[in-house]
Amino acid sequence: MEFTDFALDVRLQRAVKSAGYTAPTPIQASVIPLALTGRDLIGTAPTGTGKTAAFVLPILESLLAHPAKNAHTRALIVSPTRELAEQTHKAILQLAKFTGIRSVAVYGGVAMQPQERALRQGVDIIVACPGRLLDHVERGNAKLDAVEFLVLDEADRMLDMGFLPSIKRIIAELPRERQTMLFSATFAPELNRLAAKALREPVRVDKGDARPASTISHALCLVPRGQKTALLLKLLGEMDTQSVLIFTRTKHGADRVARQIRQAGYRTSAIHSNKSQNQRQQALEGFRSGKYPLLVATDIAARGLDIASISHVINYDIPDCADTYIHRIGRTGRAEQTGEALTLVSMEDSEIVREIEKSLGQRIETREFAGFDYALLPAIAAVPARRETHASAHAPRSRSAVGYAFRGRRAAR
Repeated sequence: MEFTDFALDVRLQRAVKSAGYTAPTPIQASVIPLALTGRDLIGTAPTGTGKTAAFVLPILESLLAHPAKNAHTRALIVSPTRELAEQTHKAILQLAKFTGIRSVAVYGGVAMQPQERALRQGVDIIVACPGRLLDHVERGNAKLDAVEFLVLDEADRMLDMGFLPSIKRIIAELPRERQTMLFSATFAPELNRLAAKALREPVRVDKGDARPASTISHALCLVPRGQKTALLLKLLGEMDTQSVLIFTRTKHGADRVARQIRQAGYRTSAIHSNKSQNQRQQALEGFRSGKYPLLVATDIAARGLDIASISHVINYDIPDCADTYIHRIGRTGRAEQTGEALTLVSMEDSEIVREIEKSLGQRIETREFAGFDYALLPAIAAVPARRETHASAHAPRSRSAVGYAFRGRRAAR
């Protein structure tokens, strides 16, 4: 299949070609024809599979095919984070650049006045985070009574972040007659209740479970307590650090790790919720452009960061659940490129390791590294880990090492 098979408006076809799109991804091939019929739908697909274009193109096509007589907002896309809202807004600008369709991104952390001016001048599409959108609604800046298309993007993440009451308030502002699309990388039971309230007889599009792309390789890097930063610097010294995303659990940890990496001579920046929107945007743009080959982030960057060239994701701190692991490592291995996910682990991480392996449907290779005192690490496994004694920690893996898990006691060496 090619994008020309969708019979989109010639202006959209021109933009698709200009954007370098060729064959649609599986989620695009399934969602676009259904969305063009006006059906409500629920889309589930792994991260990095082209979901944004899957709902943006049908909305743009419908807006062009049925021009409005009056200037009002006709489409609303709700996102959990500023980064995802901005990314979606940029995708709309790219795909609508030959159409005259106007879009605005609305989120907190920046001044309200520019958003207010754009909303009062009139836009066709609003891409918004729930809190700031409701602020504008309450102030009379945003009117949603003529919205024809609603997209709830990364709905599982919005529920995790406590946005359900805000989403309900937003839905109450919308016309009953509308097309609603809900997208989620995972589908928890709580989403069924939201879908029942927001959608009408939706068709379900499920393009695989939440497992990451098959182009991503995984490894657990054993590390004694207190030696994480030393191991991180060893890993960075033995890889091509063109585009490496490093995750920490806390904002303080992100700043500390970024500082330690910087002191070791690497160009890096940090991103977390205590940073201003301008700081976050500068960090992301610097990472995207290569100004910062390394970016240290909390889970705020686990979704909505669409940079195809990320070669490695390093979990300095193991995530708190398997879903978060999936979203973190989904930042690499995008657009069918290869990527590697490395997770620094100690004994106390054994339970979450088992949960991650269950979610992946496979055991993860474990590595030890020369120069680290594993006598400080409690005996934790029945199968010996592969020991890294050669120059590179990222040479092709020995399949005999795959299957190591945090079970039993380590065999005596």
